Amino acid sequence: MIGAMAPPEIRLIGIAGLPRIEEGDDLGALIVEAARAQETPLQQGDILVLTQRIVSASEGRILPRAHFEPSPYARAWSERWEKDPHVTEAVLSESVRVVRQLRGVLITETRHGLICANSGVDCSNVGGEEWLSLLPVDPDASCRSLCRRLHDLAGERVAVIMTDTFGRPWRNGQTNIAIGVSGIAPLRNYVGLPDMDGVELRVTEICIADELAGAAELVMNKLDGIPAVIVRGYRFEPADGASAEIVRDPELDLFP
Repeated sequence: MIGAMAPPEIRLIGIAGLPRIEEGDDLGALIVEAARAQETPLQQGDILVLTQRIVSASEGRILPRAHFEPSPYARAWSERWEKDPHVTEAVLSESVRVVRQLRGVLITETRHGLICANSGVDCSNVGGEEWLSLLPVDPDASCRSLCRRLHDLAGERVAVIMTDTFGRPWRNGQTNIAIGVSGIAPLRNYVGLPDMDGVELRVTEICIADELAGAAELVMNKLDGIPAVIVRGYRFEPADGASAEIVRDPELDLFP
């Protein structure tokens, strides 16, 4: 129809061809080069969604299990549940408190305020059984740094979202969520706006950073080696966002 507004559309473009990331690698340069090589260079208004794993690798957060000397508690817990005590110690050292421990699972709060299994410590896709992946020390700072690097190299303003895979209470299966954000507000607040019937919305606030993280995982796929995705076509206003905005104040949590 002539003059009709184009329907909303979002495109997800996986960035293939990235090498295994090592400590000290210029992640921004590798991403820009790989995107250009597949003829999908970064554009103004794109959102780059990337896994925590490659950021951790570039920042030296992939460590050998032997780096963590198990405490007596870690040894006792691990023996009871047939776990590796070095992994248990890594989980405890990356946490500020244990929220729940049940059937060999440690639910912890990380220094970032995330409530998750095993403090985000992971043993898969890290280069071998002797290695562990830890979350970046400051995911938001990592995203801000990458934003600046991408702008320097590509000449475009690109937002960045860092993801990790989390389980969810009362629901089976995992999904990607945002643990680091830069260049985009992670939340879209509809409070005070009228709905389609003219009724004022009072509580609706959508975590678009988590939604974008989850959408990007459909292209990444755990086994396909696609750790970065370009989200193109999502309309947003550039903002100094941070993942800390997503973490709910414990005083407001209905399930402490």
